[in-house]
Amino acid sequence: MDSSSLTWFHWALLSAVFAAMTAIFAKLGLQGVDSDLATLVRTFIILLVLTAFVLATGKWTNPLALSGHTWLFLTLSALATGASWVSYFRALQMGEASKVAPIDKLSLVLVAIFAVIFLGERPNLREWLGIGLVAAGVIILGLKR
Repeated sequence: MDSSSLTWFHWALLSAVFAAMTAIFAKLGLQGVDSDLATLVRTFIILLVLTAFVLATGKWTNPLALSGHTWLFLTLSALATGASWVSYFRALQMGEASKVAPIDKLSLVLVAIFAVIFLGERPNLREWLGIGLVAAGVIILGLKR
């Protein structure tokens, strides 16, 4: 299956698989390493791989040609990503991956809420039910001692 035949759902499913692998590999890689240093090493590797990918696929364009609006929101996204990664790696270093990763997915609930507030999206009743079930699962995991 080539990338043009993949839908948003396929890409989201791949994202979930890779995110799950990230938690396991990170937990194994954090043994005996400071989580902030590990985050830096991971980020550097991502930068190299994505640079090679963009160049190899012919998608490179001059980033200085991007609009100020694009730069602002990509910068804010990058800062939020960095803060998320630092927090996630610290949590993984201190806790079990099987507990940290599901709580990290509270982000699903927050994305839905933020999408309503900032993007004007309107999930339907079935979607809110699913979002509520995720929230309930996070609460159950958080209360488990």
